[in-house]
Amino acid sequence: MDAAVLQILNGLDKGSAYALIALGLTLIFGTLGVVNFAHGALFMIGAFCAVTFSRLLGWSYTVIDDTKTDFLGNPAKIETPHIYDIFGQQTGDMLIDWAVPLSILFTIPIMIAIGFIMERGLIKHFYKRPHADQILVTFGLAIVLQEVIKYYYGANPIPTPAPEVFAGSFDFGAFFGTKANSIIYPYWRLVYFGFAAVIIGAVFAFLQFTTFGMVVRAGMADRETVGLLGINIDRRFTIMFGIAAAVAGLAGVMYTPINSPNYHMGMDFLVLSFVVVVVGGMGSLPGAVLAGFLLGILESFASMSVVLEFIPGINQIIIYLVAIIILLTRPRGLMGRKGVMED
Repeated sequence: MDAAVLQILNGLDKGSAYALIALGLTLIFGTLGVVNFAHGALFMIGAFCAVTFSRLLGWSYTVIDDTKTDFLGNPAKIETPHIYDIFGQQTGDMLIDWAVPLSILFTIPIMIAIGFIMERGLIKHFYKRPHADQILVTFGLAIVLQEVIKYYYGANPIPTPAPEVFAGSFDFGAFFGTKANSIIYPYWRLVYFGFAAVIIGAVFAFLQFTTFGMVVRAGMADRETVGLLGINIDRRFTIMFGIAAAVAGLAGVMYTPINSPNYHMGMDFLVLSFVVVVVGGMGSLPGAVLAGFLLGILESFASMSVVLEFIPGINQIIIYLVAIIILLTRPRGLMGRKGVMED
C-alpha cells in the first residue's frame, strides 16, 4: 500500500507537467487549429527564464577583503552580489534563495511576448496550410530555439535549487498518524502539483466565467459566426496563444528544481505531451488534463521494480501502448469532439 501511494504521488507529479504542457497545446489547437510542435520549446524557454533570473539575482562584483587571505597569503577576493547594495545582505540572500518562485513574475511577460511574436510573425501564415506544413515549420522552429539555448547556456544541465524551506521531504506517515518514514515525498514535488492544479483551475475559470473566455469558446465552436457579430476573434485567439505560451513557460519555471534545465528538455516532453493530447482528444481541454494525470500515474506504476522484473522496459512504452489501445477503441480519444481533424 505504501508503494502504491508513493507511485500515485509520482504519477501526479509527472502528470502535472504533462497536463500543463498538453493544456497549452490544446488551447492553441482548439483556437487556431495549429499543430504547434514548438510548444515543448516554450516549456524549455520558461525553465531557462528561471535560470536567467537566478543568475541576475546572483550577479556579483569582486571585493578585496584585507582582513582575510587566500591559500597563497594574498588578500581574499570576495564575490558580492549587486542585490546586497540595493536590499541589504539579509533580504538579498532571501531573494536569491527564492529565485525560482520569484522568476514567475519575470517569466510571464516574456512568455506572452514570445507567444505574440511567434503567432504574428510565423504561425499566422500557416493557418490555412495543411497540418503537415504546420508540423514541419513549428518543429523546425523548436530546433532553432533549442540550438539558441544550447549556444548561450551550454549543453550541460544547470542546477537550479528550490527555496531552502522546501529542500526536505514530507512524511505522510507521521502526518496521518500511521507508520513514520513509510511514505516520504519531496516538498517541492508537492508544491509543483499544487501549482499545476492552480494554473489549470485558473485557465478553466478564465474560459468559463469571463466574457473574454466565453467569446473564445464560442469562436472555437464557430469562428465565422462570431466574426460576423463584429468581434475581432483573431485578436482574441492571438491573446490565447500568448496565454498558452505563458502556461508552458510557467510549467518549465517550476519544474527546474525537479529536473535541472537543459537544452533538449523541451523535446523530451513534447512527444509525450502530444500523445497526451491525442489520448485526451484533440481540442478537448478537460481531456488533455485527464489524460495527462492518467498517463503520468500509469507510467509511474510501470516504473516499479516489481513490474520491470516481469516486463523489462515497460516503463518506456506504457504510454504509447495505452495510446494505441484507447485510439483503437475510441478513435477520437477519451473526450474528443466530433469533426476535429476528421475533414
